[in-house]
Amino acid sequence: MTRKTAPLVVTAGEPAGIGPDLCLTIAADEDRPDLVVVSDAQLLRDRAAQLDIDIQVRGLSRSDLDDWEPAPDEIAVLDCPFPNAVECGNPNPANAPVLLEGLRLAVEGCNDGRFSALVTAPVAKNVINDAGIPFTGHTEFLAEITNIESPVMLLVAGDLRVALASIHMPLRDVPDYLSSSGLRQVLTVLHAGLRSAFGIANPEIVVCGLNPHAGEHGHLGHEDDEVIAPVIRELRERDINVRGPVPADTAFTPAAGHHDAILAMYHDQGLPVLKYAGFGRAVNVTLGLPIVRTSVDHGTAFELAGTGQADAGSLRAAVALAHDIADRS
Repeated sequence: MTRKTAPLVVTAGEPAGIGPDLCLTIAADEDRPDLVVVSDAQLLRDRAAQLDIDIQVRGLSRSDLDDWEPAPDEIAVLDCPFPNAVECGNPNPANAPVLLEGLRLAVEGCNDGRFSALVTAPVAKNVINDAGIPFTGHTEFLAEITNIESPVMLLVAGDLRVALASIHMPLRDVPDYLSSSGLRQVLTVLHAGLRSAFGIANPEIVVCGLNPHAGEHGHLGHEDDEVIAPVIRELRERDINVRGPVPADTAFTPAAGHHDAILAMYHDQGLPVLKYAGFGRAVNVTLGLPIVRTSVDHGTAFELAGTGQADAGSLRAAVALAHDIADRS
C-alpha cells in the first residue's frame, strides 16, 4: 500500500463513543484507501487493546505528514491528545475543544492538499454544547470555518439520494425559515453537486412539498404554492431538471417517477425514509463546501463503545464514497 495521491483524513469523533472503534475496524481492512485518522493516538492504542484489534497505531505530528508513507499493518494518527481521561460511554465535555481543533486541522489539511477528502465519525452535539461551545452539527460547523453560507446535506443509500432544504432546527421554525432565495440556493448547489460529485450530466430532482398533499391548493398551507412552486418554475426556465412540489407521502414511491435526488423540506421528512432504506450503509455528503466531506448516518452509540459490537458499515461506505468523489473531482 503505497501513497500515490493524498490520503483521506478521518476524524474519529466523540472519543467516548464508537468513532474510535469504527476507525480501528476500517483501518484493518485490506482494501481500504490510504487514510490518516485524527484523534488521540494513545486512546486508539488503548481501544485497540480493549477490542483485541491487532494493529499498530503510529502517532504523527503535522510536520510528520510530509514524509509519512502508509503501511498495511498500522493506522496513522494525527495526534491530538485529549486533556482528560476517556471512558467508554461516559463523555467528558472538557475534551470538546480538542475534538473541534482536530476537525479544524483536518479541514486545513484538505485545503492545503495534504488530504484529498474529509470523512467524519459521529460527535455528540449535547456534549459540545455542555462545554459552552455553540454547536448544532458538523455541517454548520464546517460551513462556518470554510466561509460557506449555504451547504447542502445530502444522504446517500445506493441509488437513493435525499437532500435537505433545512437541517437542524425545531420543526415549528421550518416554515418561517424556508424562503425563495434559500430554496433557489439549495437547489442550485444540489444540482451542481450531483453533476460534479456523482457525474450525473443532467440530474433530475424531485422537490417535496412542505405541507400534507403539497398544501392541497392552499387549503393546507400556502408555502407550497407561494414559495416552493415559483422557485421550481424559475429553475426549470434555466434548464435545471426539477419537479414539484410533490406530496412527501408519494415523493419516495414509484408514482413520483425517475429521479436522481429528492429534496425534503426538513430533517425528519426525508431522513426516516432514507435510513429505513439503507441504515448502516448510508452516507452523509455535504455539498457546496470547498472540500469533499462525507460522514456516517448514525450517532455516537455510547452504549456500544468498547464492546466490539459497533457496525462499521456506514463509515466504510463513507470512506469509499469520499475516495470516489475525490478521484472524480
